[in-house]
Amino acid sequence: MTKSVTTEMRGDVAVIWIDNPPVNALSYHVRQGIVAELAAAQSTAKAAVLAGRGGTFIAGADIREFGKPLIDPILPDVLDHVEASGIPVVAVVEGNTLGGGLETALACHYRVAAPKAKLGLPEVNLGLLPGAGGTQRAPRLLPNVADAITLAASGRPISAAKAMDIGLVDQVADDALDAAVKLAEEVAGKNFEDRRLSKVSLAMTPDIEAVFEASLTEVTKKAKGAHAPVRALQSIRNAFEMPFREGMDQERATFKELVVSDQSNALRHIFFAERQSAKPPSDVSGTPRKVAKVGILGAGTMGGGIAMTYAEAGFPVTMLEMSDAALDKGLATMEANWSRGIKSGRITEQGVAERMARLTRTTDYADLADCDLIIEAVFETMEVKREVFKKLDQVAKPGAVLATNTSYLDINEIAAETSRPQDVLGMHYFSPANIMPLLEIVRADKTADDVLLTALDMAKKTRKTPAIARVGHGFIGNRMLTPYLRQANLLILEGASPEQVDKALTDFGWAMGPISVSDLAGLDIGYKSRKDQDLSEHEQRIYTVADRLVEAGHLGQKSGSGFYNYDKATRARSENPEATKIIEEVRAELGINTRAISDEEIVERTMFALANEGAHVLAEGVAQRASDIDVVYNHGYGYPRWRGGPMFYASTVGLKDVAARVMEWSEGSSGVHWTPSDLLMSLADEGKDFGDYDKENT
Repeated sequence: MTKSVTTEMRGDVAVIWIDNPPVNALSYHVRQGIVAELAAAQSTAKAAVLAGRGGTFIAGADIREFGKPLIDPILPDVLDHVEASGIPVVAVVEGNTLGGGLETALACHYRVAAPKAKLGLPEVNLGLLPGAGGTQRAPRLLPNVADAITLAASGRPISAAKAMDIGLVDQVADDALDAAVKLAEEVAGKNFEDRRLSKVSLAMTPDIEAVFEASLTEVTKKAKGAHAPVRALQSIRNAFEMPFREGMDQERATFKELVVSDQSNALRHIFFAERQSAKPPSDVSGTPRKVAKVGILGAGTMGGGIAMTYAEAGFPVTMLEMSDAALDKGLATMEANWSRGIKSGRITEQGVAERMARLTRTTDYADLADCDLIIEAVFETMEVKREVFKKLDQVAKPGAVLATNTSYLDINEIAAETSRPQDVLGMHYFSPANIMPLLEIVRADKTADDVLLTALDMAKKTRKTPAIARVGHGFIGNRMLTPYLRQANLLILEGASPEQVDKALTDFGWAMGPISVSDLAGLDIGYKSRKDQDLSEHEQRIYTVADRLVEAGHLGQKSGSGFYNYDKATRARSENPEATKIIEEVRAELGINTRAISDEEIVERTMFALANEGAHVLAEGVAQRASDIDVVYNHGYGYPRWRGGPMFYASTVGLKDVAARVMEWSEGSSGVHWTPSDLLMSLADEGKDFGDYDKENT
């Protein structure tokens, strides 16, 4: 086996190379190699440089070792060896230097970064905190403790320039290796005791105390119930209140506590689920088609957002609308959206101009003839979609991928309007499309393998998180949304207030409750949709309140009132007495005897409705994996990430308990609204969960 850590002498400097493709993860053999090679360098070199092959220093821990017994030496012990080295050690920070990779760099005595390097402590994204000294060394190195707090509690990486600005690295150099070797030669033989961070003592002052108090409020608010960011903040505070070794011991103890927590298990589940959802199904083979130019039909909210997504990724985009006025409006909105980022520094004026230059406008379908991928984002009716695809079939070049952004409609029916159904699939973006990360890719019955692979390739190139679905009304996400919203509305009819329903679910971890979301989307949207559907009497009763609100002019935020009233200036929410009156009137008309409803029941009925419908989606083959459903709900609907997703959460509760409750509700007074999933019942009977289902079926 090739050694993953080797040494190359450059004069009196030992360059210790880490070579563990693809990202030099800190596998046990890498940890062992660093200790061995650095020990050997003590007698052969005057200084050492620690560097990574392949353009990356160390991207972090080896995720394949998660949940397994650790093999010695563990990383904290390795880093103690590095810091205690008798010769100075310089880290060459390149690529994504994250987590344990940055902790390794912190244990070195000097750090030289490449300009494109990214540095971060992302452990909180997995429900953890840095466990090898990140919360103890960073505050001892950085002049401003607020920077250490942001680094560890946010999980967001920073650029090399920012790292230099806050004092995280000593130099930024185009040739980081060469600069690191030169620095090592300069410091060789000199006293570098002041570079050992474990020797630095910190003291709490009133100013620093104030920073911690303000940070606690901010971190807690942003965490939305997640524990790890708050624990990371507390661990940084320990650096000011404990000696280094005691702080390290406490950091490690907290890490061990968090690694077995439900939240960390959920976050690691979704981490792996995202990687799995981006892979093609096992029955798909081939290579993606080449896409050099993209066509977008529609310059409204969805079409404009999709066009922005591709322009940001560097693709030339032809935008088609029915009129120049519609194009003018759409392009002006896009430019305004990009320009808002100038003040914050996210984009420059030149960057806005470059993106706008990638957009070509047209009202003529013939101008789409040179596009390799054409995505329609027009009005959501089958009649309109059919007409669009008939026209596309006439003008699109052979081999062009034809995609529909439909949220609900039958893509097989849409594809049948063309002479090339093999080139048609769904690419369902979520609004605003340039911001929302989810791309629901819908594979129609005749979609060719290379067309599906092209959609996955485009997801990667436009930085979207994909999940593959089969054709079915609403696909994965919107199909499951129906029973979720149904239960929310039923709970209001049975006695809960809109405020209680929303609060119970925001306390659970959702960013917004379902009633607030309905107001935000516009109650008239659902009203119009229901008018186009042949709903049963039972289904119509559920939405009587919402429909009455619309008919009384309460459309949601857009009209200033819906289930709630909204302040014109601040959008602050308050009770709408008229909505309360309508709710009470509808309850009386339907003969409903209201009762006290607990927050626990609100959570159970809405979350178990999602899981039960998700099981139907799985059994019908609309979703490949339960974990794909979790990805859809995390990235498209705001499900609390630290809960893992609706399917993972149900498995955490225990499918026996979930199944029992679903059966109980199906036999109760609202039983007509519950259809227990046979798959859910069988998994519960067998003592299995949705993770077991995924292992056995994918």
